Amino acid sequence: MRLLNKVAVVTGGASGMGEAICRKFAKEGAKVVIADYNYEGALKVANEINAETLDAAAAIKTDISIEADADAMIDTAIALFGKVDILVNNAGIMDGFEPVGEVSNERWEKVFAVNVNGPMHASRKAIQYFLEQGSGNIINIASIGGLQGGRAGVAYVASKHAVIGLTKNTAFMYAKKGIRCNAIAPGAVATNIAQSMGTVSTFGQETTGVGMAINPAFGMPDQIASVALFLASDDSSFVNGSVVTADGGWTSY
Repeated sequence: MRLLNKVAVVTGGASGMGEAICRKFAKEGAKVVIADYNYEGALKVANEINAETLDAAAAIKTDISIEADADAMIDTAIALFGKVDILVNNAGIMDGFEPVGEVSNERWEKVFAVNVNGPMHASRKAIQYFLEQGSGNIINIASIGGLQGGRAGVAYVASKHAVIGLTKNTAFMYAKKGIRCNAIAPGAVATNIAQSMGTVSTFGQETTGVGMAINPAFGMPDQIASVALFLASDDSSFVNGSVVTADGGWTSY
């Protein structure tokens, strides 16, 4: 088991890639704290994991955009399992494909609150513990939208560029402290993120949709979870500050 005796906190763990990461980590021996705004969904995943491996998972209701929730998430994980080794900042929301000329302050601020402030809040809290512990591992779920410009609207794309900057700065700053930080940039993956879109810009969707014609394939959450497992394990011990693209070749065009 590649994560035996490790404790992982996964945000947005009630569905999609987060759920797949929780399940895979638990199968590899980790204790998993499933943090999600959808507490009922998180509890369902935790119960199903615990049905296979007793006391392997716990659910926490968390709004990662709120600093106090992020702090409580890490504190609760330590109270439940004695420590935290891995933080997966997976929780995220989509925009409505609005370009800068159409995006509202409300949309911009909401996307950044979840996609950027959330990982920052959780990482800041976790880092304090990791420094005392002398080790720690942060995995940020970014997007190929953080590598290029036309995969979503301006708020989402800018937020994921920010996540990559957060990843690289964290990796370098704490590299000599036994702490690693990497990101995954998924392409098109079958999840429920579209539920967070709300109203959609017709112009923005049509403009960005051109790229879908060259997308070779849609990925599944478990495929992203496999990348996360690699980054969480000692197999990637010399990997730090990297952004692993997992998009079936989409950005290779």
